[in-house]
Amino acid sequence: MDRQWWQSLYGLPPLIWIVLLGSFFGRGTYFMVWPFLAILLHEKFALGPGAIGVILSVSAMASAVLGFYVGALSDRCGRRSILILGTAINAFAFLVLSVAETLTAFVVSITLCSVGRAIWEPPSSALFGDLIPDKHARELALQFRYFLINVGAALGPMVGVWVGISAQQSTFGLTALSYLLLCLGFVWAFRYSAAGRASVAQRHTVTNFSGTLRVLRQDRVFLVVVLANILTLFIYAHFDTSLVQYLTQMHAPALVGLISSMILVNALTIVLLQFPLLRLMRGLSVNNRMLVGVMILAAGQVWFALNPVHLAYGWLGATFIVSLAEAILFPTMSIQVDRMAPHHLRGSYFGASSFYSFGWSSAPLVGGFVIEWLGGSVLYWGMFALCGVVLLLYRHSRRQAETLPRSETPGAEVAGEVSGPSPV
Repeated sequence: MDRQWWQSLYGLPPLIWIVLLGSFFGRGTYFMVWPFLAILLHEKFALGPGAIGVILSVSAMASAVLGFYVGALSDRCGRRSILILGTAINAFAFLVLSVAETLTAFVVSITLCSVGRAIWEPPSSALFGDLIPDKHARELALQFRYFLINVGAALGPMVGVWVGISAQQSTFGLTALSYLLLCLGFVWAFRYSAAGRASVAQRHTVTNFSGTLRVLRQDRVFLVVVLANILTLFIYAHFDTSLVQYLTQMHAPALVGLISSMILVNALTIVLLQFPLLRLMRGLSVNNRMLVGVMILAAGQVWFALNPVHLAYGWLGATFIVSLAEAILFPTMSIQVDRMAPHHLRGSYFGASSFYSFGWSSAPLVGGFVIEWLGGSVLYWGMFALCGVVLLLYRHSRRQAETLPRSETPGAEVAGEVSGPSPV
């Protein structure tokens, strides 16, 4: 990245830095244990892949609907109370998860984790648009947030293994502490920083919830993009819990070490290559970046389908390919929403993007049963075919953006080529 782009980070408001640092520490402690949750549930309660998939999926699906409503609510009521509530729920949920001994306690705490994240994620993303008026600086900040999340994901497993706490349930207490500090940071920033006080006073729209739904329904390009991204998250998420269940069921050797290594490869790939890839693809439109990312993701699904269970280096190689796709796709999704959202409905659009969680959260459920009944290879060949559907949806969204009147499609400049390539 050019030096002036990095220099633009120095002037970010304190509230944005709290979101950035909170994302770093929250995800770092989260990744010490959460990817091993399927193993913990299997070992503690002898649950099969299908049952584990139900537990991990159902609560997250419900939280996706909640996230949409909360995003719209933050446009009408402001961000402060919702951000504080969401981070407080996360702190409590992870504290309960660190000491849970019964299956009921696990289910309740996992549900609360999903609810807390659904509450705080949309308004925290919308804050970037509220407080950073320059589009290029805002997009860099969104990229930098994703970068810090993955630095945390890289360091989390390493620190956990180094101090001997990786895959230990008690580690969730550190995640609870990180969210508690984030909650206190929001309380301080909204009260004492100028940007925070301005954000408290800010109300973006007087429309009611039904009016927001009507606006979103009319934005046909955005709806197609949301559907495509739900499927993209569904495909990618089988690299997460479903793959762990597959390797557990097939008794892959040195399972915890293999999973830790895959998490590390995933995070380091993004940390080291996210900004070089961004620079390499700066001449492409947002839509074309997504197309490239989905094609790379498809290649990763083929590798997962073909790789022998006991070939550890093969799993690491496939992880690298999928991680390249992630480095392109995930930050670009945030930029998509930021560009497509009218300023007064920014929270609502980021709230609508919480429906992506339907893809992420349904993956453990579908993946668990497919692995149990048909095997992991069938699952990943199916995901390869689904990548083709996503590519068709993105081509359709671009055609819609080119043919619909701009009054009918507020997001036309993202899906089409109206605005040209991003300078980020």
